Amino acid sequence: MISAGIIGGAGYTAGELIRILINHPAVDIDFVFSTSNAGNKIADVHQDLLGQTEKSFTDTINPDVDVVFLCLGHGNSTTFLTNNTFSSTTKIIDMSNDFRLENDAILDGREFVYGLPELQKEKIENAMNIANPGCFATAIQLGILPLAKNDLLNSTIHINATTGATGAGVSPSATTHFNWRDNNFSIYKAFTHQHLAEISESIKTLQINFDEDLLFIPNRGNFSRGIFASIYTDFDRSLEEAYAIFEKFYKDAAFTHLSKTPLHLKQVVNTNNCFIHLQKHNNKLLITSVIDNLLKGASGQAVQNMNLIFGLEENLGLQLKANFF
Repeated sequence: MISAGIIGGAGYTAGELIRILINHPAVDIDFVFSTSNAGNKIADVHQDLLGQTEKSFTDTINPDVDVVFLCLGHGNSTTFLTNNTFSSTTKIIDMSNDFRLENDAILDGREFVYGLPELQKEKIENAMNIANPGCFATAIQLGILPLAKNDLLNSTIHINATTGATGAGVSPSATTHFNWRDNNFSIYKAFTHQHLAEISESIKTLQINFDEDLLFIPNRGNFSRGIFASIYTDFDRSLEEAYAIFEKFYKDAAFTHLSKTPLHLKQVVNTNNCFIHLQKHNNKLLITSVIDNLLKGASGQAVQNMNLIFGLEENLGLQLKANFF
C-alpha cells in the first residue's frame, strides 16, 4: 500500500482528496496535518465522512510517507517545505501555484514537473515531485493545446470562464458568503489572472513560436463547484478537421472526452472528467471546456498524477459519477 500524508487538511481540496483516498484500493492515509484542527476528528470538519473514518487531524508529520499532498494556499507550500523535511524517497504533489512555472520549479534540490497528464504524461510517470495545474488553467489548456500541437494558435485567443464559489477556498470572504454570491455574477482579475502564466508556458512547449494575446475574463458564478470555459480564436479549417485534431490529441486520454452536443456543468461535477465541445462560426472556432474545479481542477488530478508516478492505472480510484440532480 502507498502511505500518504495530507498537509492543510481542513480545506475544500483536502476534503475531496480524503474522500478519494479513503476509497482508493492502493492507498493508506497515514496522517492529515492541520494546525488549526489538530486533535479534532476529520469527520467533524468534513462532515460527509461520518462513518468512513475515525482518524483525527494532527500537527505532526511522518517524514517517511511514500507521497505527501500539499493542500496549502499559494505561497505557503514553499514555506512549509523549507521548514519541514521529507525523506528523499517521498514524492510530493503540490496544489498551490508555487512550483508551476519553469523558473520556480526547483526547491532545495527537488524539481517539480508540471502535472497536466494530457500534456506530458511520460514526464509525470518519471517524476518525483508534481506541481498540480490550476483549475482555470486545466480547463483552458485542455481546450486549446490540440491547436497548439498543430501550430494553429496564430491569432488572439478570447477566453471567458466562470468558476463556482469553492474556487475561492474554504475561508469566507466578501465575495463568497451566500448573501453576496446568491443570484449574483461578477468579473475578477480581468486580463491579469495568475493562471495565464502557466497556460502560456504550456502552449509554448507545443507551439514554440506562440506570441499571441490570451485575453482571459474570469467570472464568479452563483454555484458551488465547476468551471465552464468558452474559448474562441481564428480557425480557417472545417469543423470536421477541428474534431479530428482534438480526437487525435486525446485518443489516449483517460478523462478528457469530446462531445458533439453542447455541454453543461452537471455532466462533469463530482467527476475527474473534462468534456470539450467544438462549434464553428465563420472563421472562428468556439471551444467549450467544462471541469469540476475541485476534482479535475485540483484533487482528482492530483490523484491521477499520483497513480501515474507510482505506475498504477491512471483512473484507479477515480471512477466518480456525475450528480445530475
